[in-house]
Amino acid sequence: MDAFYASVEQRDNPDLRGKPVAVGGEGRRGVLTTCSYEARVFGVRSALPGYKAKELCPDIIFVPPRFDVYKEVSVQIREIFSRYTDMIEPLSLDEAYLDVTECKQDIAYATDIAKAIKKDIYDETQLTASAGVSYCKFIAKIASDENKPDGITVIKPHQAIAFLEKLEIKKFYGVGKVTAKKMNDLGIFTGYDLKQWAQVDLIKRFGKSGRFYYDIVRGIDDRPVKANRIRKSLAVERTFEENLTTLIALEERLLMIVDKLVERLGRADKYGRTITLKLKTAKFDNITRSKSQSYPITSKEEITRMGLQLLRNNYEEGTAIRLLGLTSSNFPDSFSAQSGDGQLRLSF
Repeated sequence: MDAFYASVEQRDNPDLRGKPVAVGGEGRRGVLTTCSYEARVFGVRSALPGYKAKELCPDIIFVPPRFDVYKEVSVQIREIFSRYTDMIEPLSLDEAYLDVTECKQDIAYATDIAKAIKKDIYDETQLTASAGVSYCKFIAKIASDENKPDGITVIKPHQAIAFLEKLEIKKFYGVGKVTAKKMNDLGIFTGYDLKQWAQVDLIKRFGKSGRFYYDIVRGIDDRPVKANRIRKSLAVERTFEENLTTLIALEERLLMIVDKLVERLGRADKYGRTITLKLKTAKFDNITRSKSQSYPITSKEEITRMGLQLLRNNYEEGTAIRLLGLTSSNFPDSFSAQSGDGQLRLSF
C-alpha cells in the first residue's frame, strides 16, 4: 500500500487531501509512523522525529494513529488478495507476498493479476497500491518500491542481473543503514560492486548474512511464500516526552505498558514463555533483558511481576531513559489462554 496510514487519514478526512500529513510524531519526543507523499517532497519520512518533520515542513499536519481502522482496511485488502490466491504471506498491515503460480481467477500472467488486484483495491477502498512482479521474493519486494505511488514494476528473469547490478546497495532489502555504511566503507555502493566479492569474504565480513548477500545479488532466492505467517512476538514500547531518571517513574510507566501488552495478547490469543524488557537511554544505548518460564505466561499479575523484576535488576538509578518496552515471545505452537495460568493442558 502507498503511505498506508496517511492515505487512510486523507481518504476519511477530505480536509487533509493534497496536504502534507504525518501520522503520529507530534510532540518533542514523537516519532512519525508514516507520512503522505505531499510531506515526503520536503524530505519527511517514516521514523523521523516530529520536531524534525516540522522543521523540514512547517505546514505539516499531525494526526494521531487509528490502528483499529488500519487493521479493518488491511483485512479488507487481504480478502481481495484471497480472491486470486491462497498463498499469501503478510509482512505487515500494508504489505504482503503473493504466490500467484496458481491463480484462482485463471488469469495467465502475473502482471495482469497485479493490475487486477490494484484495481480492486482502489475500487473498494479508494486507496492506491504499488506492486512488484518477479520470480522471487527478494526482487519482487525491491520492485514494489521502484514506482510509487500507484505503480507497478515487472522484473523478468532475464532482466534481474542487470537490474540488481545497477541498484544502489542502500535499496537492497535486508541491508539497513548500518550495513550499508559498512559496505560503503568497503567500496560497495551498487549491486555490481557487491558482486565482485567472493562468498567466503562476505561471510568473514558479515557473518551468515554474507551468504545471503552473495546469492541475492545473483538473483538467487529460493524462499517460498509462506501462507499464514506465524507471529513470533508481541511488544509494546513507549517513547517519553521527557527522559525518566528514577525507578519509581519507570515502574509507573511499566504498569501502563503491561496493561496494553495484556490487552494485545488477549486479542491475539497468543501468550509467550518469555518476557523481555527493553530500555533505551538518552544516549540511544539499548538494554534488553529477558526471563523465561517453561509454560506460557498468561496472567497480568505474572507479567507485571516479571517486568518489574527485570526493571529493578537492570536499571541503574539516575540513568536517563527515553524509551521503555515489554515483549512477550517464544510462543508455543498451539496455545489458548483457557489452558490456565501457568498450567499446560495435556490430552489423553
